[in-house]
Parts: sequence; C-alpha cells; structure tokens
Amino acid sequence: MPTPHSDPLRLLWLTLPETRQGRELSWLAAMPGAQVTAVGEQPTGDDVPFVTRPYRRLTRRFVEAGALAWFKDLETVTPEGGADWVGALELCALVTGQLNRLADRLGARRAVITWGNLPRNPLYRLPPYRQALHRAESADLVVCTIEAALDHCVALGIPDDRCRVVLPPLDTERFHPPAQPVEEPIAVFVSPLAENKGIDRVLDAFDIVRRRVPEARLVIAGRGPLASMVEARAAASAGAITYVGSLPGDGVAELLRTCAVFVTAPRPTPVWNEQFGLAYVEAMASGLPVVTTICGTNYEAVLEPSIRVPDDVNALADGLVHFLGDPALRRSIFGEVRRVVVERFERGQQLAALRAAFDSVG
Repeated sequence: MPTPHSDPLRLLWLTLPETRQGRELSWLAAMPGAQVTAVGEQPTGDDVPFVTRPYRRLTRRFVEAGALAWFKDLETVTPEGGADWVGALELCALVTGQLNRLADRLGARRAVITWGNLPRNPLYRLPPYRQALHRAESADLVVCTIEAALDHCVALGIPDDRCRVVLPPLDTERFHPPAQPVEEPIAVFVSPLAENKGIDRVLDAFDIVRRRVPEARLVIAGRGPLASMVEARAAASAGAITYVGSLPGDGVAELLRTCAVFVTAPRPTPVWNEQFGLAYVEAMASGLPVVTTICGTNYEAVLEPSIRVPDDVNALADGLVHFLGDPALRRSIFGEVRRVVVERFERGQQLAALRAAFDSVG
C-alpha cells in the first residue's frame, strides 16, 4: 500500500507485453499518495486495479520495449475518478507512442520511465520505434532510473529540465543477509539463461575455479533458451553445480541467503547493453559480493567492494576465486556490501523521490 499523502496522484499506466511483476508498476503504485490503474492484456500480478485491453501484436519475436505491439481500443479507457497522469515504460516502445492521444482525451500529463543507455540503439532508426520516440520527446516528465539515462535522453534531444533521475527502489526487508556470512564457497547465478547474460561464460569460468577451490559449488536459478545446456552441465558436475529453475522473488531472497558470492557475465548485443542490474543490488543487500563482467552501465549497481572484470573466462574465474577462496575476506566486507546499496537504493527513500519527481512538474 502507498504511504498516505495529502495530495493524491492519479496515474493511468500502460503496460508492455510480458511486464514483470514487482518492477516499475509496483514502484509507482507504492509511491506516497499514488492511485494507479494499469492497462494491459493480462494482469501483471501487482496489487493495482487493472483494465483489460488487447494488444495488436505482429510478432512475438521481439519483447519488452522492442515488442511490435500496441493497444487496441484505448479510446474506451476512462479510469474511475479521472487521471492526472498517463505513463508508460521506455521512450521507443510502441505503447509509449500511444500516450499523447490518451493524455489529450483525459486532460492528463504524460510520463515515461526509461532505463535507456544506448542513444544509438538501431531500433531508433526503424520507423515504428522512431515515431514512438518522437512522440515521447514531448513528455512532461521522463524518469531516468539510472544516471546514464539522463545522458541518453539529452543525447536524444529531450530537454534535461523535463528529466529527473530516480534510482530504483530496493526492498531491503525482503533482501537481507543471514545472521552470519555463509562460510562455504557457494557462488550463485540468478538471471535469464540467455547468451547476453553470460551463463555459458560463468560455467566455463567455474570449471577453472574448481581446479583452484575444489570444494566450490555453483547454484543457478533462472529460465531461458540455454536451460538445456545448464541442465546438462549440472548433471555432469558430480554435484558441484545445482540448477533450481525459475524462482519467485521470495525464493530468490531465500536462495541468496544460502550463498557466498553472486556472479553473472553479461555481454552487449547490437540493441542492448546492460543498464543496471537489479539482481546485483538485491544480492549485495543480502550480504553477497558480486563478480560480473564490465558491460554497459552496470557500474551504477556494482559498487565496491564488489568487482567488475573484463569479458574473459580467466578474469571471471580470478574474480570468483578472489572471494570464494578467502572466507576471511568475505567476513570482513559482509556489512559493507549491504551498507553501500542500502544507502543509495533503500525502498522508502526512493519511492519518496519518485513521488517528488512527479510533484516537481509545474
């Protein structure tokens, strides 16, 4: 439930296909005084009133902001009590391109949330996405969830006085450390099992780690196109690798408290570069140092004493051994790992900042 506020903020939010529960919509609904209604084809699972409208979707090959999908029948959407704002996620999403007409009809302002860090994204050159981006440039408010997104917006020609940087909220009650650091050398990977998240690199690095820290173990959680490869490697590992499949948020939090180090190995694609990485700050809030590859702007999440290494299997193995092979080091940084992310991303603090961003628009 949102914190009470003397001035309610009524927001109508257009969801993207495959919107993930507990993300931007959830944060908006938890802002002080927020009254949020969501529009989408299927409920996201977030605790908000939901208006069902179908997408027109040409293909399912592209997902999230790149989805070739937009709403049908938005002209009949009228939230009870009206709307002060209408909003959507990402500047080039086709759903975002529908904000202007909806806002004009409802007499509302327009807000866009963006994680963007790639102003030369090839998607921006394709007509449907370019048109959506052009329409988004007139938004009354652009909420940048990372510092790099502000630079991204300015590079695209969006005036910086309409942008506000609000770093993502971190649920420090769900993601908290165990009473004592985990002594066993257990690394954990929690991310989609896809090439751009580097599970193949992690598995190859772990083979090297085992030669230097024979008792090391690796736990993998997630799903994706490389799941069969993960299952095969786990089956051949004599118990050193455990694959637990996809887990809900509480399950991820519980898993993190049983492990010693968090690892991924992202690498860029032509249309994607890692923007942040919520999993990093969740792991650090749980007391785990992070070892990951240098990719995009993930330095905004991977704060010292966690480390980023080159996209090289030996460098990744060295980073893992640095922590897994030294339980005394892990004990010495246990509190600091959590402190640096709580200080910057604590949920209540960031939800208040999100509400302040909306209130700042005159």
